[in-house]
Amino acid sequence: MKVSHSPGVHNALGQIGLPALPPPRPRPAIYWLKALFGTPLNALISLALLWLLWFVFRLAADWLFFHAVISGGPEACKTAHGACWPFIAAKLRFIIFGVYPYEEHWRVFAVLVIIFVACGISMIPRFWTRALLVLWAAVAAMLIVLIRGGVFGLAYVPSTQWSGLPLSIILSFVGFALGLPLGIALALARISPLPAISYIGTAIIEFARGVPLITILFMASVMSPLFMPKSLTVDKLLSVQVALIIFIAAYVAETVRGGLLSIPQGQLEAARSLGLGYWKMMRLVALPQAIARVLPALVTLFIAFFQDTTLVTIVGMLDFLSTVRAAMHDPNWQGIAVVEGYVLAGLVYLLISAVLGLYGRFLERIDMAKRRQQPSQPTAASARTT
Repeated sequence: MKVSHSPGVHNALGQIGLPALPPPRPRPAIYWLKALFGTPLNALISLALLWLLWFVFRLAADWLFFHAVISGGPEACKTAHGACWPFIAAKLRFIIFGVYPYEEHWRVFAVLVIIFVACGISMIPRFWTRALLVLWAAVAAMLIVLIRGGVFGLAYVPSTQWSGLPLSIILSFVGFALGLPLGIALALARISPLPAISYIGTAIIEFARGVPLITILFMASVMSPLFMPKSLTVDKLLSVQVALIIFIAAYVAETVRGGLLSIPQGQLEAARSLGLGYWKMMRLVALPQAIARVLPALVTLFIAFFQDTTLVTIVGMLDFLSTVRAAMHDPNWQGIAVVEGYVLAGLVYLLISAVLGLYGRFLERIDMAKRRQQPSQPTAASARTT
């Protein structure tokens, strides 16, 4: 049997007086094709899929760019065979800001900038301190002043005129920011050794998970005012926001509960043996590990929740997708711009979801790096015994 060696091995054999073997022959191209595609059937399927992707890409490129109308008005788009981008240019402010007063668009634009900047700062691990909570409290107060007005010379804008992309961002980000701690509390309540607390937590979770989101929104916006005194007026945006918080909290609770149950009981017993109480054990030992383990599921939940906020249009609220539909129903553009608005909405949702997905994978890498470093670091138990 012939054995191939590297050039360094050939030189070593020659130096010790042994006969050098011939250099290895280069592998034929058929070897690399088999390594790339496998069997002939797999190669045929791969080539067919590549051709299909290329065909779809060419059609999309022709419609989006090569046959598209870049400038002009509705008349220029009637005979076009591609996208009508003047529609996006003419309706962009309405699609983003909705029915918010036109002269006050700078306020909601500032709201979006502040939210994205604060989220960017919050994504950096070195800023995960208590000062971050103070920052978000200041940001929340600033956002309410800007978007609502009524103080500092700003015109008052009722919540019924909050619409477009700012409304979708507010509903999803505030809903998840408040639903996450509530979901953690519900998860702890469900696994509580006290039967009364466990039953209450289980009932809330099962009710919120067993009812469709549309039903919860209808109950919050239509049914809840019927149970209130006539002198008390319930803001629709507030009721819908509370409904979304409860809905996402139920799913977060089950996800976090799965992470808590996956922690070995030996770690919890070791924490008790060190004298840690229940709450300190959960805060320092159980919850950090549970949240790190279910982090991909939490990111998926948030992405799905951000996309599910489009259902608020059922209760008469103009979210981002609703303003896209409303813009396309303009008599001047109706029947001319049919897909362009949905393309823009899809790109916005895709961009935000992709950023969230990338950030979730970034947090996973940080957690894996910490786990690799843990064996080399002394634990609390070893430090106590030494």
